Amino acid sequence: MSEPAVNARDLALGYNSKVVFAKSSFTIPEGQLTAVIGPNGSGKSTLLNTIAGLLAPLSGFLTVAARTASAQRIAYVLQTNRTNEALPITVREVVTMGRYAGAGRYRRMSRADHRAVAEAMERTGIADLESRHLHDLSVGQSQRVFVAQGLAQDHEVLLLDEPLTGLDLPTASAIDGVIHDERAHGCTVVITTHDLSEARVADHVLLVAGRVVAAGPPNDVLTTDHLVEAYGSSLVHGTGGRLFVDDAAHHRSEIPH
Repeated sequence: MSEPAVNARDLALGYNSKVVFAKSSFTIPEGQLTAVIGPNGSGKSTLLNTIAGLLAPLSGFLTVAARTASAQRIAYVLQTNRTNEALPITVREVVTMGRYAGAGRYRRMSRADHRAVAEAMERTGIADLESRHLHDLSVGQSQRVFVAQGLAQDHEVLLLDEPLTGLDLPTASAIDGVIHDERAHGCTVVITTHDLSEARVADHVLLVAGRVVAAGPPNDVLTTDHLVEAYGSSLVHGTGGRLFVDDAAHHRSEIPH
């Protein structure tokens, strides 16, 4: 068996010594799609920030195979990307920034760099937008641009913070296709989500609520007992062979019971 992409032991996370993610031990398998799901404020984004190397653990140990002393082969697409609307930056320029992570801002772009940028735009369906200014795009178009920026980067791990939330159906379908295509090519993909149906089709699930409540295959994790532990009994209901979570962020999501 291959080594896990992420290995955590007694990992505690937080800000300014305030714990927001209590001691937890878990692994994230290599080359699979892992969904991190839990209520608002449960520590999902904090966990992704730590895997990406943007936040140091308060205690415990975290090993990320794609992060070494000489390279960091991790692409991270944030849920919200703010840009200066007065800055006349084009779609192609934004996607090209994905190449800077491996080689620096001022290196001359190689043929391989240009090819990676073009392929990323083609895969996300934004090639025809390459000359458009970012501030002229819709929310869905902008999200595709930032996903393309992540794809353009040399990476073994792709982290996506709620990549499908609030998107139109064509954009959500396009990004979902990219996620599963990345997995098919051996990339480790980790997404945070509020949607139980998204978690249900992942290979591996982390259910979090200020700590890891359960981890493993979806059928083992997304059980009534585990969901009640994470969300509370008042938000989890079963009817007609289905489980429902009435958390406002989930818009009454459901999974098979």
